[in-house]
Amino acid sequence: MDIRIQNNLQIQNDLNKTKKTDSTNSSFKAILNEAIAEKKEVSISNHAIQRMNERGIRLNNKDIENLNTAINELEEKGAKESLILYKDLAFIASITNRTIITSMNNSEVSIVTNIDSTMIVK
Repeated sequence: MDIRIQNNLQIQNDLNKTKKTDSTNSSFKAILNEAIAEKKEVSISNHAIQRMNERGIRLNNKDIENLNTAINELEEKGAKESLILYKDLAFIASITNRTIITSMNNSEVSIVTNIDSTMIVK
């Protein structure tokens, strides 16, 4: 076999392998990202649950879904600790841990420290 033909065949084989690897990697990445997104649900700390009970705060599934969406958006922006204002409520959330740390009514909020972001959920 001519050296040029052999070299061309080797180059073509290498390109085909690269294409397969790239498509496999992108498929894997897409599947992994989708699986991660599905598993990312907000949790509520015991402290926040206690505060909610004391203040008569009740959240339904739609509220949890809206808070989860807010945390997703804050996470995309690189937030770590956030104040989330939702309806007439205020939540301090650890975005990194996807956890509501505490909750209160908006009227109780005066000074909030140790946060890097605030989001108003409409």
